[in-house]
Amino acid sequence: MKQKIIDSAFLRNRLTLATAVSLLSLNNFSAQTFSDFSYRGNDKIYTDNPLKEGEFYSPILQGCYPDPSITKKGDDYYLVNSSFSMFPGVPIFTSRDLVNWKQVGHVLDRPSQLKVEKSGVSQGIYAPDIKYNKHNDTFYMITTQIAGGIGNMVVKTKDPAKGWSEVQKLNFDGIDPSIFFDDDGKAYIVHNDAPPKGTEQYNGHRVIKMWDYDLEKDQVIAGSDKIIVNGGVDLSQKPIWIEGPHLYKKNGKYFLMCAEGGTGGNHSEVIFMSDAPKGPFVPAGNNPILTQRYFPKDRKDKVDWAGHADLVETPDGKYYGVFLAIRPNVNNRVNSGRETFILPVDWSGTYPVFQNGLVPMKPKLKMPEGVKNQVGQNGFFPNGNFTYSDKLTDKNLDFRWVAMRGPRENFISITKNGVKVAPFETNIKALAPVSALFYRLQHEDFETSVTLDYKPKSEKELAGITCYQSEKFNYVFGITKKDKDFYIVLERTEKGESKLIASEKIALSKPIKLQVAGEKDEHQFNYSLDGKNFKNLGGPVSGDILSTDVAGGFTGSLIGLYSTSANDIKPD
Repeated sequence: MKQKIIDSAFLRNRLTLATAVSLLSLNNFSAQTFSDFSYRGNDKIYTDNPLKEGEFYSPILQGCYPDPSITKKGDDYYLVNSSFSMFPGVPIFTSRDLVNWKQVGHVLDRPSQLKVEKSGVSQGIYAPDIKYNKHNDTFYMITTQIAGGIGNMVVKTKDPAKGWSEVQKLNFDGIDPSIFFDDDGKAYIVHNDAPPKGTEQYNGHRVIKMWDYDLEKDQVIAGSDKIIVNGGVDLSQKPIWIEGPHLYKKNGKYFLMCAEGGTGGNHSEVIFMSDAPKGPFVPAGNNPILTQRYFPKDRKDKVDWAGHADLVETPDGKYYGVFLAIRPNVNNRVNSGRETFILPVDWSGTYPVFQNGLVPMKPKLKMPEGVKNQVGQNGFFPNGNFTYSDKLTDKNLDFRWVAMRGPRENFISITKNGVKVAPFETNIKALAPVSALFYRLQHEDFETSVTLDYKPKSEKELAGITCYQSEKFNYVFGITKKDKDFYIVLERTEKGESKLIASEKIALSKPIKLQVAGEKDEHQFNYSLDGKNFKNLGGPVSGDILSTDVAGGFTGSLIGLYSTSANDIKPD
């Protein structure tokens, strides 16, 4: 595949044109503007564990940033995450010290790369792997796109911050591909797959396959595939869902690291070793090397589901591992989703072991030597308890804002007063692109608010906030019209069935401020007509439907600035 890097200036011009075209649809509907967005997190775990000199928090990326993969070129580390049906896809971060991270964009940022228009919220992009090939000075991102008939795919670039190539489809089945570049310049792909037909022994029985990879054609070499792990560490114990493989080389030996146990309470990371890249791979005697499955379910400050890891070596020969895990709330709900954690890795022996990865995890880590904690400052991503504010007037929308199933630029315009969201003729329950800007939920206890300048013209129009787990599980809190009156409404959708929680007629003479406050497992939806005094609508409601253990799927909860011309909520 000839690499086709998209020039960033061209991309900006193209997106500006798309924005202008999308805005034409605003002429037919009521103008609405969102401004002064604020999100504040206040979790007890952080107030109880303030940082001391030389410490930082893990997770390093809070909220729905699962399935991390990491690589390094020179002094720069790069990290990517799964994005499923969010658009743009595959957020990419960079750091020089593994503590302070900046988002530099998304790998898949245009419709030609990302075909998720009709995908469920937990379809789309699964488990991306990013690797730097020193032999041709090129970065590769390889992943599975469960959408648009694409399947396994690869894109590449010389500079991760300046655009990635078009998609090259790869000729193999399965999921979770990862690429490895050997010292001799050869390349290999490892991935999860089903066992050969007729050999599956139990539900969850999977294998890890390896292929030779042709760097000139950017394609696996037909007939080179080989099963290198069958089932997992010990097939007799019926291990499930061996997946997320990564291959490494150290001291002439090859190490295959995989997730095992499924991305739930039994999740773990295991390691194998071989003298040759294609095996045979022998499991370590001390597997797993990372898990949280052995501890009491009611433990304090619980971290769970740890696994799906990737390793990176620092310039001084030390190792760190990034991995996903969850922090359930008091009712064991998983509203913030699977997050990106980090731990130092001890590789002084034959096999790597995550330091303190086999004991209940703590929220704080010791910083690498010589590093200054700048988290939340100087453009670095925040973690712990923090406030994020956005007036929504910057012409370059923050990378944290994403859409669902299609480009943001198809429905937004940035003005001096805020962002206008052109309403689609689909609503939040549709399996289609929706006109909403989403921000990831990042805390158990939070408060978020936005000012909305809006007067709907009909009952088909609505704008407001959505708390969104999926098209079948969500809350909508917004402004609509009935006859000649304006109403504020709150609707709960569970398993695709919608129920009006409350509605109230309001006088809408100036912008309204909408607020959502979450505490433990409850949400309160409030509004203010004067910008100071808030009134609740519908009382406290359960956040249960915003959790993956209720809604299913793989994503965390999102907070959306939402507009539609296909409203079906009927005020009382």
